[in-house]
Amino acid sequence: MRGLRFVVLICSLLFPLSLTAAGEVLRGGAAAVELHATDDMIIGGSIFPGHVRGQEGKLRACALVLEGPPNGTRIAIVALDVLMMSRTYLDPAVREASERTGIPFENILVNCTHTHHAPSTCRVHAYEEVKPFCQQVQKAIVKAIVQATAELDKNGPVTIAFGLGKEERVGRNSRLLLSDGTIYWIGPRRDAVRPTGPVDPDVPVLVLRRRDGSLVATLFGHSVHTIGTLKGAVRSPGFYGLAAQELEAKHGGVWIFLEGASGSTHRLDVSAAAAKQMVEKAVLEAFQNARPISNPVLAAIKRPFVVRVRHFDEEKEEHAVTSYCRKRVGGERAERIAAVFRRMRQELRPLQGQERTTWLQTVAVGDVAFVGVPAEFFTVLGVQIKKRSPFQHTVIAELANDWIGYVPDREAYELGGYQVWTGLHSWVARGTGEAIVDECVKMLHDLKQKQRLNKQR
Repeated sequence: MRGLRFVVLICSLLFPLSLTAAGEVLRGGAAAVELHATDDMIIGGSIFPGHVRGQEGKLRACALVLEGPPNGTRIAIVALDVLMMSRTYLDPAVREASERTGIPFENILVNCTHTHHAPSTCRVHAYEEVKPFCQQVQKAIVKAIVQATAELDKNGPVTIAFGLGKEERVGRNSRLLLSDGTIYWIGPRRDAVRPTGPVDPDVPVLVLRRRDGSLVATLFGHSVHTIGTLKGAVRSPGFYGLAAQELEAKHGGVWIFLEGASGSTHRLDVSAAAAKQMVEKAVLEAFQNARPISNPVLAAIKRPFVVRVRHFDEEKEEHAVTSYCRKRVGGERAERIAAVFRRMRQELRPLQGQERTTWLQTVAVGDVAFVGVPAEFFTVLGVQIKKRSPFQHTVIAELANDWIGYVPDREAYELGGYQVWTGLHSWVARGTGEAIVDECVKMLHDLKQKQRLNKQR
């Protein structure tokens, strides 16, 4: 702990302020608002409605607000400890926060941490959203952004730094090719042949400190499904959220987790407790090695993006679901699961080919870019965006600003599996993932150009 404080002190002395070439000062604020839940609320994240008793850690809405060049531009990044939320709930909350703080709507990014241990905030599979909880989340979004904005004046000028760590052990590609040619979902996997995609080990860490070196906020990301509690069947922010809250208690400031592109990556081989420790270690290493962002020009772009409900073959879909479940699950539960998927397809059948409009977003803090995608985004697609990005560092935030289900790559549609079985959890047309990648890369280049123009003002 003393060593960490020494590093913080040295950094504050060497880099007392985050200044642009024009001499503008960066300011920052952060806030965390607790979400309250009760045992009677349905828990999201499974095929059937879940119920638990008790809670570990806190469910929170956390906000980071930055104000800086050019001309006092403000951006906000928000993380919610919920499974996912649609723009039906998020848009009104973001608009209210914008009206109350003056932060433009397009400059506010809201990411869901995808914990599978919070009250349901979406209608999917065999359950509905818990509407009173969703309304509470809306209010918490606004409150967190307003409180973080109020901290700008209190904190004064801040330093900002970025570090990039690695953690490869927590997650693995969970879409394993099995010996019978199917893709693993649940049930036994002793006959797994190989993974069918990559993992993303990157642990990006953004650090804000006050003039005296004390922490304002630390934001970090990683790309594994947020499934896993320490105490069993309880409400929880999951191992990532628990890691954030423990680091916060030890080091101060607000610690915020962003869920990366993890639609195809799960924690299969390590316990939740071990995963939490691994994440904490990786985050702290990147935190200690973080280097100042010398010219933190701020910019953001949020654009509508049209997706379509896929056309599907009912007979093929029925066979894929029932054959897998009967072999890998068996018994009455297999039939109950198949019935859920059957009902979802029945609902989607008359909607085939219809268009839906969602959001894509890019946010820049100097040479660090954040990309918000509205889906459980396959890891391979997130990696492609990062490789093609013009920024030195690019951070993917999935389930941002909306929820359109799983978005796989084209190869995944050929392979099949739960994530591409048609349902309320997976309904976009083939090729949507690649189209989102192309559009996000275009937006990143546009964002880079916007930064250049901003620097000239």
